[in-house]
Amino acid sequence: MLAPIAWRTPPRSYGPWELFASLLADGLVALGHEVTLFATADSITDATLHATASAGWSEDHSIEPKVAECLHIAAAFERADEFDIIHNGFDFLPLTYSGLVDTPVVTTIHGFSSPAILPVYERYDATTHYVAISDADRHPRLQYTATIHHGIDVDAFELDPDPGDHLVYFGRIHPDKGTAEAIEVARRTGRRLDIAGIVQDQEYFRARVEPHLDDVRVRYLGTVDATDRGAFLGGAHALLHLIDFEEPFGFSVAEALACGTPVIAFDRGSMAELIRHGRDGMLAADIDSAADAVGSVASLDRTEIRTCARERFDRGRMTAQYVRLYEQILHGR
Repeated sequence: MLAPIAWRTPPRSYGPWELFASLLADGLVALGHEVTLFATADSITDATLHATASAGWSEDHSIEPKVAECLHIAAAFERADEFDIIHNGFDFLPLTYSGLVDTPVVTTIHGFSSPAILPVYERYDATTHYVAISDADRHPRLQYTATIHHGIDVDAFELDPDPGDHLVYFGRIHPDKGTAEAIEVARRTGRRLDIAGIVQDQEYFRARVEPHLDDVRVRYLGTVDATDRGAFLGGAHALLHLIDFEEPFGFSVAEALACGTPVIAFDRGSMAELIRHGRDGMLAADIDSAADAVGSVASLDRTEIRTCARERFDRGRMTAQYVRLYEQILHGR
């Protein structure tokens, strides 16, 4: 399993790709498979850890990202003949090594950061195996072996018997993720908004978020680590996920649902695959309909939301689907 090395695996707070690698690697080990996880040296895993980078380059700025990533990827492919499968959870760069080894390569595509990276995926389309993390994120110019939604550790999230009436925003502080829109919906509905996540766009934060922070109606809580995420999401009336891009998958959406917390999201990207409209939350077209949905979700059954989230998003389901995929690939050989 080849994880990214921007952050530790699993991440302390932010790091969705590292979280995916952690959940899958440990899930495979729990099923009795021998797994080597290529990740940072400070990673925590049940698998056998192989590390060339001491820490994530986003956490240790003395590390040169490209140098660290090249050594990291090379380390996995130099050991290719030791493995039945190389699972690439990194991105497109490891594909350029795939033609140099006989070991089958599975690549989970976490989305496309830019159309400019597509030629790499096209170049190796016929010789590797691509997994989409949602049907919405399948690119029409690529062939896919499967669509497998991410799983989460549902047991790490609990149903709050007495949730508050406030709203939460959880994710990167960036225009794509709709932080300013969440602030506006909270203002229109007269509810407090708690914001948590890394500031990825400082200018956006200063211009669109910071002027509204008063520690009363709108609060920025910084990053929330894994141990506090369940309480943060589970204690809210609803999660606002008013994205301005075609999001491939939303970990925070699945995690909120695992707490029984309804999600109000703009109907873009994978949201219609994750949210059962009128049962788990609401899919909105604009700020007006998102604000209207805040009152509506109060009638939703939070116990049912959590029960369904366990069935749909538990990491055991994800791990089993990947095992079946590996078996199909190896049988096909």
